[in-house]
Formats: sequence, C-alpha cells, structure tokens
Amino acid sequence: MWEIETFAVVRAFIEQGGNVLLVIAFVTAVMWTLILERFWYFRTGYRREAKRIQAIWDARADPSSWNSRQIRRVLISDMTAGLNWGLGMIGTLVALCPMLGLLGTVTGMIEVFDVMAAGGGNTRGMAAGVSKATLPTMAGMVAAISGMLFHIQLERFAEDASERVAAHLQLHPE
Repeated sequence: MWEIETFAVVRAFIEQGGNVLLVIAFVTAVMWTLILERFWYFRTGYRREAKRIQAIWDARADPSSWNSRQIRRVLISDMTAGLNWGLGMIGTLVALCPMLGLLGTVTGMIEVFDVMAAGGGNTRGMAAGVSKATLPTMAGMVAAISGMLFHIQLERFAEDASERVAAHLQLHPE
C-alpha cells in the first residue's frame, strides 16, 4: 500500500514541476549509479588490482633497470586509470543537474508569462507556472550538491590510492 502512496506523491511532484523533473531524475539516477559503482570498486576491485600490480612488480628480477622503470610507470598509469574511471562522467553529471534545473525555471517562467499575457489575473495559472519554475531548480541543486560531495570524496580517494600504489612499487638504486 505504501508503494501506491509513494508513487502518487512522486507523480504529483512531477506534475507540479514539469517534465524537466523527469530528465533531472534520470540524470541523477545515472550519476548515483556511477557513484555507487565507484564505491563498490574502491571497496573490492581496487584491492585486488593493487595486489595484482604488486605481485607483477615483486616478480621482476631487475627492479632498477630502465625497462623496469617503464614497466613501473605503466603499472601506476593502469592503476590510476582504473581508479579514475567514471569520475569525469560523474563530474559532468553533477554540473549538468543545475543546468537542467535552470531549463525547468525557464520553461516554468514561460508558462507564467503566457498566463500573464492572457490577462484576467489567473492566479492559479501563475502559481502553477511559478511552481514549474522553482521545483526543477531546487531538484537540480539538491542532486548536484549530493553528487558533488561524493564526487570530491571519490577523487580524493583515487588520488591517495594511486599515490599509495606508486609508493609500494619501490625502485632499487643502481
């Protein structure tokens, strides 16, 4: 029963805010899917990958040669690429959310101006237009702020983890 009530509340919210809210919801869902995937990777896949890279490095017989230095650079680069995968897309989606909110603001204000141009002082029509103007802005900002906080944390972790892996792949002086 609660599912039906929740669906009705969400439907009413989207009707008040206009179709731009559906786009914001889709972008937010994709953004959070990527954020959760990165958290999952950092919790599981990263550790396996770091162990694999360490094992490859430890198996080298000559860790101080020019070839070894190049292999070390490639291993660190691969690890860094894996850690940073998807972070650019998350950042783009975070930046897109407020822009979509502004698009909703513009479409809502157009509705307000249409009601005003028709005359007659239709306050209900103007209120609906103002609602369509403000709700997408709020939704876009809430989505962007929530995504931004986690995006910053993910970037920090990726940078720190990459530095830790680089520190563990020790070069021996010649």
